[in-house]
Amino acid sequence: MSQRGIPGEEAQMEADRVDDDGKDPEVPHDVDDDDDDDDDDDDDEVQHLWQVRDIQLGLVSGTLLLAGFLSGLAGWDVAAVVLSALALLVGGSTFVPGAVKKLARGKLGVGLLMTIGAVGATALGQVEEAATLAFLFSLSEGLEDYSLAKTRHSLRALLDLVPRQATVLREGAEVVVDPGELIEGDVMIVKPGERLATDGVIRTGRTALDTSAITGESMPIEVGPSSEVYAGAINGSGVLEVEVTSTADNNSLARIVHIVEVESSRRGATQRLADRIAKPLVPGILVAAALTVAVGFLVGDPALWLQRALVMVVAASPCALAISVPVTVVASIGAASRRGILVKGGAAMEVLGRVRTVALDKTGTLTRNQPAVIEVTATGQHTRDEVLDWAAALEARSEHPLAKAILAATETVPSAVEVEAVVGAGLTGTLAGRRLRLGRPGWIEAGPLAADVERMQQAGATAVLVEVDGHTVGAIAVRDELRPEAAAVVADLHAHGYTVAMLTGDNPTTARALAAEAGIDSVHSDLRPEDKSSIIRGLRDSGRVTAMVGDGVNDAPALASADLGVAMGAMGTDVAIETADVALMGDDLRLLLIAFEHARRTRRIMLQNVVLSIALISVLIPLALFGILGLATVVLIHEVAEVFVIANGVRAGRTKHLGVLANTAPRPSVLGATP
Repeated sequence: MSQRGIPGEEAQMEADRVDDDGKDPEVPHDVDDDDDDDDDDDDDEVQHLWQVRDIQLGLVSGTLLLAGFLSGLAGWDVAAVVLSALALLVGGSTFVPGAVKKLARGKLGVGLLMTIGAVGATALGQVEEAATLAFLFSLSEGLEDYSLAKTRHSLRALLDLVPRQATVLREGAEVVVDPGELIEGDVMIVKPGERLATDGVIRTGRTALDTSAITGESMPIEVGPSSEVYAGAINGSGVLEVEVTSTADNNSLARIVHIVEVESSRRGATQRLADRIAKPLVPGILVAAALTVAVGFLVGDPALWLQRALVMVVAASPCALAISVPVTVVASIGAASRRGILVKGGAAMEVLGRVRTVALDKTGTLTRNQPAVIEVTATGQHTRDEVLDWAAALEARSEHPLAKAILAATETVPSAVEVEAVVGAGLTGTLAGRRLRLGRPGWIEAGPLAADVERMQQAGATAVLVEVDGHTVGAIAVRDELRPEAAAVVADLHAHGYTVAMLTGDNPTTARALAAEAGIDSVHSDLRPEDKSSIIRGLRDSGRVTAMVGDGVNDAPALASADLGVAMGAMGTDVAIETADVALMGDDLRLLLIAFEHARRTRRIMLQNVVLSIALISVLIPLALFGILGLATVVLIHEVAEVFVIANGVRAGRTKHLGVLANTAPRPSVLGATP
């Protein structure tokens, strides 16, 4: 089962962020957290490569190393040694202090291997090689810090969508304030073209909002009085008065950034694999080095075998392995968030990339969640308007999704009394002394309307019957239309090998009709929430990784039972974001396709980095042990490899392949996009 994080529980979040070693997993090196606590680069300050401290020291070390090399060519041997030693000291300052601190706490890391290698090389008189090691390692550490800072900056750039000023009504006058000064209950004035400073509810005004930067959907959203609006959305042509419902530090954008940054520390299977390999490797290679030195004493050439042992220690350094997955995860999650896809950590990202079965809820996921009355049939002398009035009289007291559709279909709503809900069946009540019932076929006998009810259901509509004084008087067909992109999305999923199922509480006839329209063969209908959860467990037992896509609230049991829970249209919905592993901020199903492709691409990059890192160590250790490669060569190969995996991991942060959802018309396959 997937693991969930609850953003509102700070203590629990902090506990979840600490790994088995008691270390914060957000630190780039899960194995070699060797940096000085005081030396960690502040992400809020690092915006350029040259601002990274390790890069600065690395460049100084490289300059001194080059000067020493040139001095050697000129025959100034003493100067060459002094300059190389200075290069070693400057470069080593980026990792040696941290390695010593960790060792004092009983922890072994990559930095310790590098420290041993540098000290050993110096002891053997190879100061230049030791300086080269320190120079290259400091640069790779700096590049790593910069890459993580950059990807986190790109995520936090979401907060830049909030304007620097907001206009509010205070004591009858318009006042310009900082968004941080807004409090709940304030009324913001949002003029055409301005961004919303925080979340709120429209009190007056109508407009079309551009939410593309938040949800990934570029089609404007029509809003008016009582509509909820969110920070960062751009107002269209109307002037709005918006009542503030959240402060700037707790609005939808701030919550998204906070959740992503916290949850990005959660590890996926690939990252755990890297950890499992790297953690025993450090003490293991130290033991192997000690045995190698012992062999040297046995064969009578301890100096030679000591040198090889030191080279082997450096060759076994899992720097690339340690950083390969974290960089990829941070970059990938940041990129997804900028397209309205909120992925809660590396574990969720990896499972998302392995999903092969997709279970879709019907209402609000496959459909628009905007049911409307499409047909009314009456018996005997009764009229369409009478049937609707009787139905509306009962539904006026109901919160059922169909109530809104029925109430919208009639101009007058009579006031019924003694209205009671019968769970799973319908409503009862009294109007003008007449006993009314409204509910599903079976609870109310269709009688003369049986053929009409069957026809309505076969057309994909939900049929409800109206009964007055024990006589069935009419049938109302309510239909929630499929999303325009639903059929194309399902076809795309099928084309790429996904198994697609639909889960719904609707009757079998209606469910089959809508499923056929969407192109779904596997249909599960007449389900209660616990039934959906049971179906999901059955799909998981088939051995295929299963994702449940629902609304994040009503489908909570099914979302929790799936390998991966995906919430649709979660913008501004705390429960949806907290329940699901992945939250799609927009309502366009194509976001699901984009999420799948992005996750699969990310997983490929993770595996590429892990395989390369393991292969590199496997090749370098024997070459170092038998003296084929020297210290300088091993260091160079290692650091080039680390730069490569960092660069490869950062590729996961590219957003070009994610696209922008410009309309709801079918479009070429998203899943078939090239990396």
